[in-house]
Parts: sequence; C-alpha cells; structure tokens
Amino acid sequence: MVVNNKVDTLTYDVEAAQARVSGAAAGAKTPPPPPPHQHQHVAELHKVSAPERRSTARALGQRLAEIFFPDDPLHQFKNQSLARKLVLALQYFFPIFDWGSHYSLKLLRSDAIAGLTIASLAIPQGISYAKLANLPPIIGLYSSFVPPLIYALLGSSRDLAVGPVSIASLVMGSMLREAVAPEQQPILYLQLAFTATFFAGLFQASLGFLRLGFIVDFLSKATLTGFMGGAAIIVSLQQLKGLLGIVHFTTHMGFVDVMASVVKRHSEWEWQTIVMGLGFLAILLGTRQISARNPRLFWVSAAAPLTSVIASTIISYFCRGHAISIIGDLPRGVNPPSMNMLTFSGSYVALSIKTGIMTGVLSLTEGIAVGRTFASLNNYQVDGNKEMMAIGVMNMAGSCASCYVTTGSFSRSAVNYSAGCRTAVSNIVMAAAVLVTLLFLMPLFHYTPNVILSAIIITAVAGLIDFRGAAKLWKVDKLDFLACLAAFFGVLFVSVQVGLAVAVGISLFKILLQVTRPNTVVKGVVPGTQSYRSMAQYREAMRVPPFLVVGVESAIYFANSTYLVERIMRYLREEEERAAKANLCSVRCVVLDMTAVSAIDTSGLDALAELKRVLDKRNIELVLANPVGSVTERMYNSVVGEMFGSDRIFFSVAEAIAAAPYKTVQP
Repeated sequence: MVVNNKVDTLTYDVEAAQARVSGAAAGAKTPPPPPPHQHQHVAELHKVSAPERRSTARALGQRLAEIFFPDDPLHQFKNQSLARKLVLALQYFFPIFDWGSHYSLKLLRSDAIAGLTIASLAIPQGISYAKLANLPPIIGLYSSFVPPLIYALLGSSRDLAVGPVSIASLVMGSMLREAVAPEQQPILYLQLAFTATFFAGLFQASLGFLRLGFIVDFLSKATLTGFMGGAAIIVSLQQLKGLLGIVHFTTHMGFVDVMASVVKRHSEWEWQTIVMGLGFLAILLGTRQISARNPRLFWVSAAAPLTSVIASTIISYFCRGHAISIIGDLPRGVNPPSMNMLTFSGSYVALSIKTGIMTGVLSLTEGIAVGRTFASLNNYQVDGNKEMMAIGVMNMAGSCASCYVTTGSFSRSAVNYSAGCRTAVSNIVMAAAVLVTLLFLMPLFHYTPNVILSAIIITAVAGLIDFRGAAKLWKVDKLDFLACLAAFFGVLFVSVQVGLAVAVGISLFKILLQVTRPNTVVKGVVPGTQSYRSMAQYREAMRVPPFLVVGVESAIYFANSTYLVERIMRYLREEEERAAKANLCSVRCVVLDMTAVSAIDTSGLDALAELKRVLDKRNIELVLANPVGSVTERMYNSVVGEMFGSDRIFFSVAEAIAAAPYKTVQP
C-alpha cells in the first residue's frame, strides 16, 4: 500500500472514532461512510521490533563504555601502526607534544605578552589569596610558580591561567582554622594545608583516571551561584580587618561574628589605613568598570593590582611609623621541598582529607568550567577527564613543593585570553616571571601594606556576586532559586561547608523529586494532524473518546513505578467523571505513550503488568505506543511481552487509535 493511502486511512479512523462519539451524543446511529477506496483494506500497521539481541557481556560493555568513555578516546588509535600509537599516546597524556611540534616564534610573541600580563595580576593575587587561606604570603607566590609549569605539560586548555583562587583559599582557611589556630601553631597549620592539598590532588587525579568526572556535575549552577555569592560577602567582610587596621579580630567566619568584632574593636581603627584602603579600593573597582565597558582596555584592570601594590608600597615606605601594617620580610629563593611536612597519621588526618576533598571539588569545578568556557570561544575541545588528571597531578606535586590548592582562575584566564594567548606557554612565561620575583624582587615587598592586599581581595571577589543569575533562577526554576538561597545564607550565617552541604542536599532532593514524581500528561490529537500532544500545552488538542492517551515523560524505575500506576488510575477516574457529566461514553482504552520513557527496570515492568490486570478487570484495554529500543527489549524478555503481545504494542499513538476500534470499540 502506498504511504498516502496509509495516512488517509489513519486519518479517517481517528475522524470516524470522533464521529461515532459525536453521533452517539446527538442521537446518530451510524458513523459517516468511509471513502470508497478504503472499503477493501484495513490500515497498514507497523510492527514494533525489539533491537538486535546482545549477549550480557556485550550489553554491559556498551553500557559501561557510554558511562566512562562517552568521548571514545581510543578511536584515534584504530588502524594505526605501533610507532604511531606510541606517538599518539604520548600526545594524549602530554598535550604539549601535540601543539609543541608546530610551535612558532609568532606564537611565542603572543604567549610572552599574555604571560607577562597575567604575571602582573598573579603576583599580587598570589600574596593576597595566601593571606585569605591564613598562610604566609610567600606560599601564594610558590603556588604561582610550580603548578603552572606542570599544567603546561599536562593540560589541554590553551587559555587556562593556573594559580591560587579565592574560593578554595577561603574554604581551606575556614576549615583548617576551626581546628588549628595559624597564629599559635603555624607549623602544624602549614602541614595540614600541604596535606590537604595532596589529598585534593589525589582526589582530582583519581576522578580523572577512573573517568568519574560526572560526579562534579552534582554541583549545579544554582548551587555555585549562591555559594560564591555568600563566600564573596564573607571574604569581603573578613578583609575589614586589614581595611580598618584592626589588630585583634574574630577567627569565626559568620556574618554576625564578623560584624560584632568590627563594632567591638572600633577603638583599633586607624584612619591612615582606612584612607589608603578606600582610596585604592576605589581605584581598583574603577579600573574593573573601565575594562568591563571597553574590553580592549582589559590591560587597565589587569595592571591595576600590581600598580597599586607598587604605589602603596612607595607610600608606605615614606609614611613608615604611621600605624600602617606591612607584610614585612619575605624569604628569597625558589620553592623549598615540603614532602617531609605531609602528615598521613594522627588526629588531624580526617580534617586534612575532608578539607582536601572539599577544596578539590570546588577548584576542579571552577577550573573545568573556566577551561570549557574559553574553549568554546576559540572553537576547540577540552577533555574533562584529562583536565582532572592535570589539575590533580599539579596539586599533588605542588604539595611537595610548598604550594597549596591551585586551579584555573577565571580572572587570570580572562586576562590571558584578552591578552592574546595562543597556547599554554603563557603559563610558562608567567611562572618564569614569578621565578624572577622570587629570586631577586622579594625585598621590594617588605613595605607592602596589608591593606592593599585586602583591597585586591575585595575587588577580585566582588565579581562573584551574581544578582542577575539569581534573578534568572527565580524566573525559570523556583527550586533552583531555593538551592541558591540556601547556599548563600548557609555560607553567610553558618559556615562555608555547611552552606555548600545544604545547597548540594537541596539539589539532590530536586533530582530525587524528579525521579520519584515524574511528569505525566494527558494527550489529545491536534486537528489536521496525526500528532498527539499535551492538552495542557496545546489548547487546540482534542480528546478522542473513548480513548485516554497518557504520556510518561521519564524513565520508569522502582522509585516511581507505584506513583505512575496511581497517577494513571487518577487520570482514568477524572476522565470517566468528565465523560459522565458530558453524557459521553466512558473510557474503553488507555493508550500509554512511551516515547519519552528512556529506560525501565523490573519494578517498572511489574507495574505495567499490574496496571494491565487492574484495567482488564474493568474491561478497559491497555495498549502501549512507541517504546524505545532498550525498553522494548526488556519488555519482550519479560512477562510484559507475553501479556501484551505484538497486537497491543504500537508504532505510534495514531496507529494505536486507528487499530483499537477493530478490537474494542464497535460502531
């Protein structure tokens, strides 16, 4: 039969069913006659076929491959010689051998400019963020030297600029400070920081090696928006100590404790420090606005921190003795080894592991998000699992070279991108600039005032407060907005880790809610088509009595199978009540549209069988429409396939409607 005849037949069957019901309500005895050319045959129906049979081992292998190797990393090794495979493997694990083979002097010029530009930002930020983590300022510079070199060898992003970041520094500082006071036990605190960095790197590298990067995705955008906003405010409030010149300040991170300490210690405020701090803060914020309004002037914002450090140091030198707190002496030289400071026993191991995992997840999320963002701008791909391994290895190595947790920084990466970097060599140039600073320029930072570091930190974290993002969450998804608020207020009024834990818990609750209470809809036919759509979405869609078409928009699992049966029975009750009020015939057939059912387990199959038995007792037919391949395979391999048979599983809802009158609804 030709396609047109088949479509005409299906169209007529739907219209005939509608006409029968309309005629019955109006007193008509028979439906209108069919077109003459359709008297001789019945509509052609398509058989729903199960996929090709697979062995258990093959099915399991394909499933695991989709989970752990969705990018098919071994594809490039097919049909290659042994020597070529070795070269490809070397380039895969060390991307520098890939792009390094065609590196040129022109690329070096661009990378050198970008590297020197981000170095001017990395040096003051490194010192500032180390202070945020309650670490000696020199640790921040150490962390801007070794990790970028390692990332340049292993990383797959061309634009990522590596170094300490504010969020990881804040979390590490707040979590470790709860157990150890850095002022009273500086050596122990330093040991815990290095050990936590090692565990962070081990966790990150393990995720990449085992290809479990999807775990990081549980930190939703809503969670991070609220968390970073709350953390930015807490970080800014903590800097009031340096901005006001307070000597004795609270060690707690909560909003109430910080503000109480600021008011209580008002006698320690120093007007010289306040004037200098507010002046440079205004300059730094002003340069950010200039660069934001005119991206070509990115260098204004990038150079502002180092310029401010130089200017404030000069002012502090000439005003020494005027109650302006300074950094003091910083040791000169390259990173000393710290492997002997790693502690894997004792009462603080659990704290180190917890801190390492928390900071590792946050830094990994930020680094991969930043790398993917700039990769999309330059139209290239970033391998998430390789990035995890690169970031993890550089943190493990950094923990042995007096570094703390590092990752890809958004602010530095944005400057790196704007400055025209072409490859990861910009990180090498930045590390070289930091090395020169460590070897020769450290005495110049002696008179650098602490207040300028506080101003730099406040300027850096101010951009993390995303009011527009929160407003969009409220407009689009109220539950996401709730997770955002939970993270924000949890960080602000309780603690950083509690706020993050509550937000992640709400995100997981949202997932459970969607799994256990999936969306279901009643569908109707759109006039003039064979398309069945949600009647709540398409107002022109019409019911086709005596059929009830229900669409399930989720996989059917043990967690929602009972609910789905109850929901379908409720739809049936509501439809029968509506039909009784309108003096129409009751439902004779339920069509379950399984187009959006992506998977089904044994509990779901049992639920379908139970639903069919319940409807059979009420003389109501249950038919299935358009199950996907994996669902069809499982149905045919279970009792459901025997109960329904091929005559109750249809290619589409339209064919189910067209075929059902011959079995259940007589004219």
